[in-house]
Order: sequence, then structure tokens, then C-alpha cells
Amino acid sequence: MNFNKMKEEFRLVKKSVLFYMFLVLVVSCKQPTDTKIEPDVITETTAYDTDDPAIWINKDDPSKSIVFGTDKDTNGSIYAFDLKGRILRDKTIENVQRPNNVDLRYDFRLNDSTVTDILVFTEREKKQIRVFSVPDMKPLDNGGIRVFEDEDNPNFSFPMGVSLYKSPKDQTFYVIVSRKEGPLSGYLYQYSLAARDSVPGITATFIRKFGNFSGKKEIEAIAVDDEMGFIYYSDEQHCIRKYYAEPSKGDTELACFGDTFFTEDIEGIAIATYPENEGYIIVSNQQKGTFNFFSRTTNAFIKELNLSTLETDGCDIVTVPLDSTFSKGLFVAMNDARNFYFYDLDKLGIPHDIE
Repeated sequence: MNFNKMKEEFRLVKKSVLFYMFLVLVVSCKQPTDTKIEPDVITETTAYDTDDPAIWINKDDPSKSIVFGTDKDTNGSIYAFDLKGRILRDKTIENVQRPNNVDLRYDFRLNDSTVTDILVFTEREKKQIRVFSVPDMKPLDNGGIRVFEDEDNPNFSFPMGVSLYKSPKDQTFYVIVSRKEGPLSGYLYQYSLAARDSVPGITATFIRKFGNFSGKKEIEAIAVDDEMGFIYYSDEQHCIRKYYAEPSKGDTELACFGDTFFTEDIEGIAIATYPENEGYIIVSNQQKGTFNFFSRTTNAFIKELNLSTLETDGCDIVTVPLDSTFSKGLFVAMNDARNFYFYDLDKLGIPHDIE
């Protein structure tokens, strides 16, 4: 018996077994980002450059809810999509001079007898925000509301990001606006919205400027957690910043978190709300093509998911059933092919599978 030969064969087998065990370990330790989650619906394409969505829930018939999405260009639009991703031409707002971000809130009182939901978006080239009623899509802003009017630097007055806040304290509506360029402090402006006295419509009153900026790139994505009273925004190559939404609580920065979980740009933010302040802050890891989930209560990192989108700017989420496809709620993400991706929340594994 050739013991030397047997020893060599044993060594090779051992080496093979160890290598196999290593492969098993690698496969078993794969991050969730190795598995791409495909959307349930992909919308029809837009004309130019999609950026940011906002989901409107039809309270009378959730299956007729609408997803609005901006399409950036000098002759841009706010597209409206049904839950099958089809463009609703009669709800789409056209001829907008570079719309950027969009948001909405419910039950704005125009007068004693008229209450409407409102859609707000930035119109960058006109240095203003626009306000429309939903779902009849009527302008309420007398052609637009100028922002950053006191800014001496003309480059600091082009609006990009926008988010609404409805105060649980007194039901005041606020709009928070960011810009393409800005100073290291006071980057965001907050305005209160109120009904006009004479004719139906809405005016805005400047309330405060606040918010730090790293100076690294820009600040675009903003999201407000109305129930908990916090503003979150993406300082794109620095961190996610957190402030009080209620102006009376001051301008102190509460947190600057999440920086180590992003490849490059920190982008769109969506807030998933559940009872007892449970939920998630979902933020686009743009260049990696993934989304990072943080705790709504502690802001701690929870999980990263690959939703198969490319270069996502904006995203939005609702956590109530809409129809048979979106029976657990709806997450919408911009995709870099002039469209938006729709996902049922059950496919994302929230809330029950994320720990």
C-alpha cells in the first residue's frame, strides 16, 4: 500500500472539503442586496427624466388611488398614474418649467364649506412652488408662490426638494423647501400655508430658515413624519439630518446618521408609519441601486434591500391596503428609465419580516 499516495489524496480531499465549506459559508452569508426584488408594476414611460413620486390615497375607493411623479425638463410635467401604471392624462399637469420634487397632504380647508387634498411641487426654473387640488387638479396658487425671495445669492434660490407637514398641534399646514445650492446653515426654508381671504386659493408665509449643510454636494430629498414631528433630509454625501418639524421647538439638529451605509449619494426618503410609532425610514442608496431601512423610533440601521431600480432619486410609501395587487400597501420608487416601480409591501417583507 502506497501510504504517501494515500496521504496526498487525503490532503486534496481535505482541501476540497474546506473549499466547499467556504463556498457554503459565503453563500449563506450573502446580504439581502444579492437578491433583486422585482416590482409588481412598472409604469408607462415619461417624456424626459423622472425624479420624485407622491401617492394619493382615494379614501372613497382606494383602488382608484393615484401615484404622481415628476418629470424634469423645461417643458416638464407632473404625471399621474393609476395603480396599473397607466398614465392618467386628465390628471397630469403639463408645461411645468423643470418640476423637481412633489408631496401631498389631506384635508386642507379653503373656506367654511370647502376642504380639499393638496399637491405641492417645486418649479425650479421659475423659482417657485406650485399648489394644486387633488383629485380635480385645479391650481390654488395664483400661478405660483415664490420661495427664497430674501436670498442675496441668485444661485441659492432655485428650489428642488419639497415636503409638507400638517401639524397635529393646531392643524397648520407647512411646506419645507430645499434648493439646488445653498449656505452651510439655513439651507431649508419653512412656510405656513393658509387660505386666501378674497378668492379661493392658498398663500404662503415665511416662517424660518434652518438646517445644516456639509457643502459636499446638495440637499434635495425631504420627508416629514407628521405624527412624530420630525423632518428628515438627505445631505447627499454626508448623512441623513433630523430636525423638529414644529417651528416652536427650535432649530437644533437632532441627529446626523446613516452615513456609513451609503456608497455615494444619499437620496430619496420615504417614511413607513405603523401604530405606536413603529415603522421605517427608507432611503435610496442611489449609486448602489439599493434602499436602506432605518428604525422610525431610534434611527438605527435595520436592513438593505435591492429593489432592482437604477439610480433612484425619489420614493414614497403608504401602509394601507389599496387593491388586490397592493394588499399590504404600496412602495413607489423612481427608476432611471423614465418610469416608476410599484411594489406591494408584502414583497418588501415589511413590517413583519424586518427585524
